[in-house]
Amino acid sequence: MQGILHVDLDAFYASVEQLLRPELAGKPVLVGGGVVLAASYEARARGVSAPMGIRQALHLCPDAVVVNGSFERYGPMSKQVMAICADVTPLVEQISIDEAFLDVRGSVHLLGSPDEIGHQIRSRVASEVGLPISVGIASTKFLAKVASGQAKPDGLLRPENEIAWLHELPVSVMWGVGPVRNAILAEYGIRTVGDLAHASTDHLTAWLGPAAAAHFHALAWNRDRRSVHKPGRAGSMGSQSALGRGLTDETDLSVALLRIADRVSARMRKKGRAGRTITVRARFAEMQSATRAITLPAAVATTAALHAAAIELLADARREHPGPVTLVAISMSKLETAGPLQLELPFTEGGALQPGSPIGAAYLSIDEQVDRARERFGKDAVGRASVVLGGDRGVPDEFRELAERD
Repeated sequence: MQGILHVDLDAFYASVEQLLRPELAGKPVLVGGGVVLAASYEARARGVSAPMGIRQALHLCPDAVVVNGSFERYGPMSKQVMAICADVTPLVEQISIDEAFLDVRGSVHLLGSPDEIGHQIRSRVASEVGLPISVGIASTKFLAKVASGQAKPDGLLRPENEIAWLHELPVSVMWGVGPVRNAILAEYGIRTVGDLAHASTDHLTAWLGPAAAAHFHALAWNRDRRSVHKPGRAGSMGSQSALGRGLTDETDLSVALLRIADRVSARMRKKGRAGRTITVRARFAEMQSATRAITLPAAVATTAALHAAAIELLADARREHPGPVTLVAISMSKLETAGPLQLELPFTEGGALQPGSPIGAAYLSIDEQVDRARERFGKDAVGRASVVLGGDRGVPDEFRELAERD
């Protein structure tokens, strides 16, 4: 039964700005500072996309209006939309601030067909929130998301014959087929999902590797066993930062890691969590990537601990990839509730990765003082000197907080 819905607010940040400022309706709108964080469909039609530099975007679309972003409004408006979704089914899996999966199979006897439920959601979001939203309806999460993408902007789509419809689409609609994989597949004549579905699995394995070949071949036949579920407590916390054309200087990379570590650790302490596994993911030239992780004997939640571990993990990754680092991410997993600090024996000075040592305890005390100052005076009230003096931070923290909210 086609009872899985994917709902996706159209150009969410830009649409909110157009709603809040009626004079922007129908005009190209760019949200961001030095970098385009979101673009309205009017701007996208002129070739603008995120994360493009504002200067380049204005070259493509000189009449675009640039706004900083109404950060305080995005979260509440997203909650309004998700509340509307929760009115039609308890099975709502929110996957970002502006999109969610719904399983409405248990609601059809009360609210009508999935199509009717989709129309109800769209109508209520338009009238109660004032935003456009697209809805895809299918038998799997994968195809529902593809359908909502094809329904944009501001539409609803339920494929009648799912496989036939899917096979006519370009292979780039599939999750994980970005420009690099798309180019690889095009070299071998794979341009549509149907081409991929009917390709030899041996050939796909040679071109993409065994895991990716099996994954994409299954999706090409709409085989997706994932169910819609309400997410529980986060099993990990993390953040990442794009580094433009790439950094090679160790000091610059250390500052970038410190900025991310500060962001992640602050979120963990705010939620009363600590973690034992620290993972660093780095991306290099030509889309090469590497991941390194370490599991500690005791859970940590300080900026210093995350930063110290991340420096070593990134250094290890760079031994195999010595070129510029274009993106770096830090995540914490094996999370547990942060309890009273247990002092360690023997009573040595210790270090940042030993939370019960004198130095580890001192780092936690410093972070807690910083947290209190920021809570009282604002997030920019206190900062690490190297980060404050490190220049442009790229994407504003308000957008990161929205995207990374648990």
